[in-house]
Amino acid sequence: MSAGDELVARYDAAGAVVGKATRAEVRAEGLWHAAGVVLVRSGDGERAYVHLRSPDKDIYPSAHDCWAGGVVAAGETPAECAARELAEELGIEGAVLRPLFIHVFDQPPVRCHNFAFEVRWDGPIVHQPEEIVSGAWMPMAELRRWADDPDSPLIPDGRLGILEWFRRFG
Repeated sequence: MSAGDELVARYDAAGAVVGKATRAEVRAEGLWHAAGVVLVRSGDGERAYVHLRSPDKDIYPSAHDCWAGGVVAAGETPAECAARELAEELGIEGAVLRPLFIHVFDQPPVRCHNFAFEVRWDGPIVHQPEEIVSGAWMPMAELRRWADDPDSPLIPDGRLGILEWFRRFG
């Protein structure tokens, strides 16, 4: 099965699960869906892990992101999705996910409810080469500067999410 054939949970504009569709249908038709996204911060909370997305990504290729994550699969909860994506993308397993908030990104064709979580992690990070080119720890103050700059290399929904994080916690 190709990535486009993957079954994704469909959501409505209010954030309720209403069915399922293929990833290709969600992208082509701009359907509402959800993602589980995780901000990985160092154990002391002073840095966040920022990575460069692969040029092969179906959305926002070759851009930077401070959230590990992906779309919620049909039959999966956002927390299950976040844990799965964290393990797949960064090789982080066993870290305790702390729920943060839900932020809505509605810039068609991307219409998504992002269920945001945070982990503290000082262990090894192993990139999934199909999704991540490189990554590094960034001081939170520098990430704040990137978030505040609309021309920064952060992906649009990731930028919105980290701005919300700084509004609430920073």
